[in-house]
Formats: sequence, C-alpha cells, structure tokens
Amino acid sequence: MPLIRAGIVAALVLLVDRITKIWVVEVLDLRHEGEIAVWPPFLNLTMAWNDGVNFGLFGSGTDTGRYILVGIALAVVAGLLIWARNMKGWLMPVFVGAIVGGALGNVWDRLQWGAVADFLNMSCCGIDNPFAFNIADVAIFVGAFGLILFSGSPAQPAKAKNRR
Repeated sequence: MPLIRAGIVAALVLLVDRITKIWVVEVLDLRHEGEIAVWPPFLNLTMAWNDGVNFGLFGSGTDTGRYILVGIALAVVAGLLIWARNMKGWLMPVFVGAIVGGALGNVWDRLQWGAVADFLNMSCCGIDNPFAFNIADVAIFVGAFGLILFSGSPAQPAKAKNRR
C-alpha cells in the first residue's frame, strides 16, 4: 500500500509539472518571450534553462553531463521506491511520491529539452530573487523537508537509574 500511495502522488506531481511546463514553455512561448510579469514583484514567469543541479551547480552543457544527472536522478528514484515499500502510515509515502514525481519531471525535461525548464520567479520586500524554479522543484523540496521533519522517531526519555 505505501508504494501505491507514493506512486499515485508521483504520478500527480509529474502530471501537474508536465502540464505547467508545456503551458509555460510552449503555449505562452516563454522560451522566446523570456519573461512575463504575472504579479510583480511577487510572481513573474522568467525562463531559465538549468543544465545543472540546484541553482545551476555542476552544469556542463554537455550530453554526457546531462545523462549523468539523469542516471543519478533515476538511481535516487529507485532507492526511494525501494525504501518506500516497507513504510508505515500514509504521510511518508506521500513525501517520497512528491520527490519521485518531481525528479521524474526534471528527468523528462533533460531528455526532451536538454535542460530543466525553470520559470517561476518570486521576489518580495525589496529582495530581487535572480533564481527561477518549477513545480517539480517545489515537490522535491516539500518531499525532502517532510521526510526530514517527520522521519525521526520520537525521542525516548532516558530511563532513570535506580539509586539505592
């Protein structure tokens, strides 16, 4: 059951990620427009092609680098799904599914376009954020944060020593 739950969440995340990317990149033609103000400065659509990992780190722009990142992402997905098989409860598989769906969404981008399509740019309060992200990135962040926050078992109180 946990694997089914993770799979359903992964499929939903992947679907929403693909729909938003196709809409923004191809329908709104953001790849040629570059930027569309939605609710300035809080939300703008800003096209950014990320051929690396977070914030473009380790980007090489080569096919070899792209396929290495695809391989790493698929290995992480496989590891998470193996781990999720024996999970108890419903919450942890949801977080795993969010990460898996987000990772697969970004893998799809790398295979289709050669880089991940990032387009959400948010700024606030006089801080101009130069970075963009996408729905897959949000799902990966929420999933990882949830796993970190909820994966630990509650602390057990130390047993008092008998003093005689």
